[in-house]
Amino acid sequence: METTTMAKPENIGAAAQARQSTDTFPKLLQEHARVRGDRPAMREKDLGIWQTWTWREIAAEVQALACGFAALGLARGDRVAIIGDNRPRLYWTIAAAQCLGAIPLPMYQDSVAEEMVFVLQDAGVKLAVVEDQEQVDKLLEIHDRLPNLEHVVYDDPRGMRHYNQPFLHAAAEVLGSGRIYHDEHPEFFQGQVDGGKGEDLAIMLYTSGTTGNPKGVAHTYNSMIITARNSVQMEGLTDQMEGLTDQEEVLAYLPMAWVGDNLFSYAQSMVAGFCVSCPESSETVMTDMREIGPTYYFAPPRVYENLLTQVTIRMEDASPIKRWMFNYFMDHAKKVGVKIVDKQPVPFMDWLGYQLGNFLVYGPIKNVLGFSRIKLAYTAGEAIGPELFDFYRALNINIKQLYGSTEAYVMVCVQPNGQVKPDTVGTPVPGVEVKIDDNGEVIFKGPGVFHSYWNRPDATAETMTPDGWVLTGDAGFFDDDGHLKIIDRAKDVGKFIDGSMFAPKYIENKLKFFPYIKEVVAFGDKRENACAFINIDLSAVGSWAEKRGLAYTGYTDLAGQDAVYELIRECVEKVNADLAADPRLGNSQIKRFLILHKELDADDGELTRTRKVRRRFIADKYGVLIDALYADVNHCLIETQVKFEDGRVGMVRADLKIAEAKRYPRIAQSAA
Repeated sequence: METTTMAKPENIGAAAQARQSTDTFPKLLQEHARVRGDRPAMREKDLGIWQTWTWREIAAEVQALACGFAALGLARGDRVAIIGDNRPRLYWTIAAAQCLGAIPLPMYQDSVAEEMVFVLQDAGVKLAVVEDQEQVDKLLEIHDRLPNLEHVVYDDPRGMRHYNQPFLHAAAEVLGSGRIYHDEHPEFFQGQVDGGKGEDLAIMLYTSGTTGNPKGVAHTYNSMIITARNSVQMEGLTDQMEGLTDQEEVLAYLPMAWVGDNLFSYAQSMVAGFCVSCPESSETVMTDMREIGPTYYFAPPRVYENLLTQVTIRMEDASPIKRWMFNYFMDHAKKVGVKIVDKQPVPFMDWLGYQLGNFLVYGPIKNVLGFSRIKLAYTAGEAIGPELFDFYRALNINIKQLYGSTEAYVMVCVQPNGQVKPDTVGTPVPGVEVKIDDNGEVIFKGPGVFHSYWNRPDATAETMTPDGWVLTGDAGFFDDDGHLKIIDRAKDVGKFIDGSMFAPKYIENKLKFFPYIKEVVAFGDKRENACAFINIDLSAVGSWAEKRGLAYTGYTDLAGQDAVYELIRECVEKVNADLAADPRLGNSQIKRFLILHKELDADDGELTRTRKVRRRFIADKYGVLIDALYADVNHCLIETQVKFEDGRVGMVRADLKIAEAKRYPRIAQSAA
């Protein structure tokens, strides 16, 4: 499928002809350098100043990097690890490796050294390109266990003056040697680019490893480029255009190792030709968003929740007149804002009131959030609460939920424009087929299906059928409008003793819709009722406590206070009332819960690096607390080992309260 407005009118014919041979990202990069060479392709904020590179400049940098890597011995089929924050040169490394036919492998920058060992060994990484001294130190710590790792290239030279290992190279050094290599072998680079084919392996993206060691998901250029083109084309954002264009602005701030960033910040940019900007740091993302004003945005639900929490907290501190104005116009926006974003007619007076609200309230809020120019926003990874949809769509932000996986190169289902429901993930995207297997599992096939799991033919065969259907591991069903609704991971769906369904993730997501709740782990399989561990959101609950004069010394102290337990009990009972009306899950109401004494943390093994709950690990680690939830006790003593940010290990000891929650009659069940 072809994208629109990828070239100036006088070049459309040439671009269409050229696209016949742009079956790899290096070829797409060269096409952009030819067609829109002087247009901005990437920006980075450094020391408070935005630096900009055009498509032509990036093509030259990628060529020099690729030739520099070739001088170091990198060859077709070799694997290249990429470790660091979102930095232009790390994205260029992906393209440079692909120019040589090597396979780039982005890794999570916040992983500790021990977590990196398996992936680096499993992939047999030959070359690693890292951001800075911190990442170099990690690799030096484990270098003796990586026999295939021959070279490490670092981007930022700060702190590296006294590092003299012969396998360490500054990126500037590699670029210089690459230019010399190209002068000495002028035909080499283009020959390597021309030798790439759409069916070649283009990237490896490792799964999060919630239940064991992560698996390397290998994608071809075909699966990535066709998916990117389909997803770019399908979004008609205005009456005058079809799909995303080369005029979009995107902020790349999510981990490069995550498949979503690879699609939104790399593949779609390479297909459509839009500009991608890298923030100065994770702490400056909000400021940088306001300065860039992205038109196209992706964030997991937690980011949207945090932003809404910030707005709510700020309004609680505002003057009475500002609070009244906010509440009045937001109530009006909830009545007409969704109709406006869906391009439905509204009465003139309502429209006029909305425009006034936009001047006084909606516009300033969007400006503070950096959302002033957003035309399309996606969310995925977890369910998103109805109040979040209502809030952002009322502000005339076209936020939609999508459903996918690393094995699908993200795109399986997306909510169509004008058909957004908070409890579904939409309909299949162009070219993708989705169906529900006999056991209730969601399966799909389409152009974005992965090639294989690296060195794991057994796992590949377990996940993908001979005729190309991929098992997602998710349980779900289609509603009457043909929208897919995901209940839970199929392996996690259990049954209570009475035989009724227990879907822990569904319950957890409902609780996490509340701003005061950050994480939830629910239990109930093969038991009489459901119970839960809860992590409070320290920022939201802390603000709530301060406004009520409740003193606390930290997370553990705040989590154990009676007033906080009452606050969380209200949230649990609201969810119970909602579950009572669900004919499938009416028995999943939570009977007892406790607030954990510490936040679940990836460094402690309780979450993956993508913040997914490692359910089995938590069940083993906190077995004594689970037993207490199902026993006739109202508290439980627990001592837990934790890892601090500086690497030290310590113990946290607490006597946790166990609370009861009201449960409601299963109204819908009895009515049926």
